[in-house]
Amino acid sequence: MNRLTAFRAMHSRNYRLYFYGQSVSLIGTWMQRTAVSWVVYTLTHSSFMLGLSLFCTQFPSFLLSTAGGVVSDRYDRFRVLLFTQAASGVQSLLLAILIFTGHYNVWVILGLGVVLGSINAFDVPARQAMVYDMVDDKENLPNALALNSTMVNLARLVGPAIAGFILHKLGDGVCFALNAASFIAVIISLLRMKLPPYVRKIHKKAPLTELKDGWHYLRNTPSIARVILMLAAMSLFVIPYATLLPIYAKVIFHGNAATFGVIDSFIGLGAISGALYLASRTKNTTASRKKILRTNTIIFGVGLICFSYTSYFPLAMLFAVVAGFGMMAQTTITNTIIQTTVAPEMRGRVISYFAMSYFGMMPLGSLLVGTVSQYAGAQNTVLGEGLVALVVVAIYWKYLTTAARDHAKTAAERTSATVKQINTDTTWKKTARL
Repeated sequence: MNRLTAFRAMHSRNYRLYFYGQSVSLIGTWMQRTAVSWVVYTLTHSSFMLGLSLFCTQFPSFLLSTAGGVVSDRYDRFRVLLFTQAASGVQSLLLAILIFTGHYNVWVILGLGVVLGSINAFDVPARQAMVYDMVDDKENLPNALALNSTMVNLARLVGPAIAGFILHKLGDGVCFALNAASFIAVIISLLRMKLPPYVRKIHKKAPLTELKDGWHYLRNTPSIARVILMLAAMSLFVIPYATLLPIYAKVIFHGNAATFGVIDSFIGLGAISGALYLASRTKNTTASRKKILRTNTIIFGVGLICFSYTSYFPLAMLFAVVAGFGMMAQTTITNTIIQTTVAPEMRGRVISYFAMSYFGMMPLGSLLVGTVSQYAGAQNTVLGEGLVALVVVAIYWKYLTTAARDHAKTAAERTSATVKQINTDTTWKKTARL
C-alpha cells in the first residue's frame, strides 16, 4: 500500500485538523456506546432492552435527519457543527454525573439516548457535507471519505477495548466522563480551521419546500437512490447484529465486559483494514465502487454465517474480522457515490437521506433483532442476518454489475438537469396557484 496515496487528503490543512480532532472524539464515542450496551444488559439481562437502547439513540435520526439536511444547506455548517459537538459533550457529562451519583435507571439511560439521537440528526448531515469543504483538491474527496471510515473504525477498534478495561476496573461512569472530555479535541480542531468566510444565502423557498426539493432530487437520481435503498435494507436487517454482541460475550463465550470489548475491537480491526484498502485505491469509478459494494456485501454475509455458531473464541474472532471488513463498504461506498455525484446545493439534504437510511433504520433493526432473538436465540438470529445479506446482494446484483447508464454524460450534467427540473416544477406549481 502506498502511504502517500492512502493519505493524500491529509495534504489539506482543514481536513487534517478535523481528522485528528474527530479521531479523539470518536474513541470516546465508541467507549460510551460500549458502556451503554453493557450497563443496559447488566441492569435488565434482556436482549430486547439492548435493542431498545440502540433504538432510542438512533431512531431520532429517522424522524429528524431530513430537517437536519435542510439546516445544513440553509445555514453555516461550521456553526451547526460547533453547536452539535458541544451539545453531545454536555449529554455525556450529564450521563457521567448521574452514574457517579447513582441517580439512574435503565429509563434514564434510554431518555438520554433519545437526546443524543436528536443531536446527531443535525450533526451528521452538517459534518458529512462539510468534509467536501475541508478538502482543497476535490479529486481527493473519495480518499477523504475512505479515511473517515478508517478513523471511525480505528475508534471502533480502540474505543471498545479501552471501555472493556475501564468497565471491568474503574466502572461505567469513567467511560462517560472520558467521552465528555473527548469532545474538547474536536471543538479545538474546528476553531483552528481556516475556512472561507460564510456568505449568508438568500433563500426564496420555505424550509418545507426545500425539504420536498431534496426528495424530488433523490427520486430523479436513481444512481443515488438505489445505493441508499440498499443501505437501508442492510441497516434494517443485517448491520444490527452488533446488538447481540453482549449476549455472545456473556452467554456464549462465558466472558465479561472485557470479552465484549475484544469482540467489538476485532470487528473494528476488519473494518479498518477494509477502509485502508479503499483509501489506497486510485481507481475510483462508479463501476469499480459498485463492484466493491457487491463483493463486500457477500463477504459480510458469509462472515456473519460463520461467526454465528462458532463457539471457539479465536476462530470466532477471525470471522468477526471478516464480517467487519465486509460491513465497512456499506456506508463508505454509499457515501462516496453520493458525495461525488450530488449537486452542491443539494448536498446536505441528500446526505440526510443517507443518514436516515443508516442511523434511522438501524434502531428499527435493533428492535427487530432483539425481539427475534428472544424467541429464536442469538445464534440463529445472527445466522439469519448473514443469509439476508446474501439475499440483498442478489436483489441488487444486476445494478451492482452494470456500469453507469449515462456514461456519456458527466455527473455534473445529470445533477444540473435534475436541479433545473425541480426549479421548473416549483415555478409551474406557483403559476398554477396564481
